Amino acid sequence: MNQEIKQCIQILENGGLILYPTDTVWGIGCDATNETAVKKVYTLKQREDSKALICLVANDAMLERHVEKVPEVAYDILDLATKPTTIIYDNPLGLAQNTIAQDNTMAIRVASDKFCQYLINKFKRPIISTSANITGDPTPRSFNEIKDHILKGVDYIVNLQHDKKNGPPSSIIKLSNDSTVKIIRE
Repeated sequence: MNQEIKQCIQILENGGLILYPTDTVWGIGCDATNETAVKKVYTLKQREDSKALICLVANDAMLERHVEKVPEVAYDILDLATKPTTIIYDNPLGLAQNTIAQDNTMAIRVASDKFCQYLINKFKRPIISTSANITGDPTPRSFNEIKDHILKGVDYIVNLQHDKKNGPPSSIIKLSNDSTVKIIRE
């Protein structure tokens, strides 16, 4: 695993794209602070850049560095969640502008997968996590269902867990600073 993390960090630091197993599905990732790298993700997925992406952080401390104010209820939601949960926060900080939605929000998930946690900790920056498919196509249920266009479009494919079936996609909750909670995806 250490060799895979080293390889990923080298690619991420150079603005490249990785294909990696997450706590939910196989994801396309890049440095969430690098606008040029994020643009490559939109291009590969054939996705409009007006549709915001999810980014992963390694822990609560990293989350707090990239959100102006994490509402207290967010910690309760994350502690009580029974599956990976992505929360959309107001006023993200230090992320590429093209990752941020037009309403100045960002979808962020604290990674629960050990590989993702180690990778993000070593990289010291959030990474993008978006499903490994062209926008509009079904999300691949396993590595073997990822189409050639995606496989050839990334700079590095993590050589771990190729036999793993995807878990369910994360829940998505929009949590405003005024404590308004809206469930986007259960």
